[in-house]
Amino acid sequence: MTIRVLLADDQALLRATFRILIDSDPDMTVVAEASDGQEAVELTRTHRPDVVLMDIRMPSTDGIAATAGICGRQELSGTRVLVLTTFENDENVARALRAGASGFLGKDVSADVLLAGIRTVAAGDSLLSPTATRALITRFLATPDTDERPAPPERLAALTPREREIVALAALGKSNAEIADALFLSPLTVRSHISRSMAKLQARDRAQLVVTAYQSGLVRVRPPQAD
Repeated sequence: MTIRVLLADDQALLRATFRILIDSDPDMTVVAEASDGQEAVELTRTHRPDVVLMDIRMPSTDGIAATAGICGRQELSGTRVLVLTTFENDENVARALRAGASGFLGKDVSADVLLAGIRTVAAGDSLLSPTATRALITRFLATPDTDERPAPPERLAALTPREREIVALAALGKSNAEIADALFLSPLTVRSHISRSMAKLQARDRAQLVVTAYQSGLVRVRPPQAD
C-alpha cells in the first residue's frame, strides 16, 4: 500500500528536495505541497494524506496551528502529522505535541531516517524513542499551556489497573520490550494493552497517550535535584 504524503514548508527548494526523495521510494508518493499552515489544512481536507510532513515556522498560519487544525478534525483522524524541527532548540516542540503531532524529526536527518520516520508514523506508531519521550515530556511539563485545561483524572477510570500500569511506564519512556520485561508479559500483550488504552482515551497514537498520562496526573515528573 502506497503511503500518501503532503509536504508543508514555506521553502520551495526544501519541498522540492523532499518530493524527489519521497517519490523515489516505491512505497511512497507526494500528493500535494503547501507553503503555509492554512494551505496545509485545506489540502489535507482535500487529499486525505496518510502523513503530513509539517514545518513549524511558516508565514501566516504556522505549523503548530495547522497541526491543531488537522488533528482536531474527526474526519482527518486517519492523517498523522510528522513535525520537522530543530528538536532540542525548538521551544515550540511542546506546543506541537499538545496540538496532536505524532512525531518529530530534525531537518538535518539523513534520507533513510526521514523515510523510516514517515513509515513509522503512517503505521500508527509515534516517532518517539524512549530518550525522545523523556526529553519531550520534560519540556512539555516545563512549558505549561495556561490556556489549555488539563485532562481530568476521571478520564483514566476507563482503564484497567494493568492498563494504567502500562500507560504509566510508557509515559516514562519505556519501550514495549522494556515494559514487557518489567511486568513479565510478552511484548505483544503490552502492545495490545497500549492499543486498547489509546482507544479508551481517544488518543490518536502513543505520543498523545503519553501526554494524557501527564495531564491527568497518572505520571508526574520529579523536580530536578539540586547540586
